[in-house]
Amino acid sequence: MALKSGRKRQPSRSRRPQIFKNPKAAFALALIFMDALLVALIIAYVPYTKIDWDAYMSQVTGFLGGERDYTNLKGDTGPLVYPAGFLYIYSAIRFITGGEVYPAQILFGILYIINLSIVIFIYVKTEVLPWWALILLSLSKRVHSIFVLRLFNDCFAMTLLHAALAMLLYQKWHLGLILFSGAVSIKMNVLLYAPPLLLLMLKAMNIYGVISALACAALVQILVGLPFLVSHPIAYISRAFNLGRVFIHFWSVNFKFIPEPVFVSKQFAISLLIAHLGLLAAFAHYKWCRHEGGLFKFLHSKATSALSSSSSSGLKILKEEHIMTTLFAGNFIGIVCARSLHYQFYS
Repeated sequence: MALKSGRKRQPSRSRRPQIFKNPKAAFALALIFMDALLVALIIAYVPYTKIDWDAYMSQVTGFLGGERDYTNLKGDTGPLVYPAGFLYIYSAIRFITGGEVYPAQILFGILYIINLSIVIFIYVKTEVLPWWALILLSLSKRVHSIFVLRLFNDCFAMTLLHAALAMLLYQKWHLGLILFSGAVSIKMNVLLYAPPLLLLMLKAMNIYGVISALACAALVQILVGLPFLVSHPIAYISRAFNLGRVFIHFWSVNFKFIPEPVFVSKQFAISLLIAHLGLLAAFAHYKWCRHEGGLFKFLHSKATSALSSSSSSGLKILKEEHIMTTLFAGNFIGIVCARSLHYQFYS
């Protein structure tokens, strides 16, 4: 007769997945599923809006045909003004979809769900919103339109950016910078996040860590733009990274109330730049570096530690809420002070 073990069997515990133990996470999954159904209905029943798709395909056709001079890459809406990452992304889309709109809409619908999932993850991770407020992330008619009805390159740029922000929540600064640079290589408006991102890097890493992370970001830009930098460097840099470009007053959202002669003037642009830098400095001094004694004291201590070689070799763990609040506030300051914006920039 087999001997029974003297140890008592422990009562079985519920082995529910961890996700169901967090009501906010479970609600987020349900929200993503419902939004996926909505996206499918939009693609099926709402007419596609023709704006930039044909221009994108024309520019990609020139690139695939061997053209490497940015001044010769043009479309229906004008010359190409995006960095080379845009060409690679839309060349891949053209290969997958054959240049047809409907399969591209399906692809962008999947991209929308990926982007939404990352953004919801960021808000759940930072724990700054009640569960019901996550619904607001799915209610934007314009964001749905930008992804699946207009197929704008902002969709890929912002999805990569949000992925970079998610990496920063885990203190993965080098990987975050690589993804950030990839987003910049698709559309330059991502650079509005650069000032607060640099400040956070200085707070989290020593000066050598900051330099190495920036070098990773620079290397991405060099590799992405290499075919154009080798053949026509001036044309590429001047077209893809034209910081002085002015949108047509009629299409701009910001400062619509300003008369067009003032809107396009250099004086107005300089005034907005001063306001932008002033607001960033004020927020950095009184808000973002408040616990360090202000911006100037923080920068002085950072410079002193770098010169004296006493800088700590480890990472300083920043609070997740502080990282996201700083980045989103810095981007919003840039939006407020931008002379020319289209709707997708806001969204």
